[in-house]
Amino acid sequence: MEHMENITDGGTLLACIIREKMRPEKTTFLTPPEANFQAGFVVYPAGGEIARHAHLPLERHINSTSEVIIVREGHCEVDIYNDKREVAATRELRAGDMVIMLAGGHGFRLLEDTVLCEVKQGPYLGLEEKERF
Repeated sequence: MEHMENITDGGTLLACIIREKMRPEKTTFLTPPEANFQAGFVVYPAGGEIARHAHLPLERHINSTSEVIIVREGHCEVDIYNDKREVAATRELRAGDMVIMLAGGHGFRLLEDTVLCEVKQGPYLGLEEKERF
């Protein structure tokens, strides 16, 4: 898929990098259906409508926290780590780029003043849910 890169290690999808220039012409999900976090572009024509709806209560069992980081302003590098805490990939991110982190670990280096928008599963339990390495 143009302007998208999957970062994998040993068959495990660690992260998806989506560049600002990605403009799908039809609805395109970026994560596989079995992933514990779903993200995609939903494309509608002008004048279209999304019927009102509510999501029904559904018990889900997850054992990790996935995150989406959107670079709103600035420039940074992200290191994507595998489950052995080894660097699997390093990528530059600029305003409008997005990274979806599904497994392994990650770290960022800010190359200029940067604003990141972070979306992740909650509730957030504080720093005790993180392992620094």
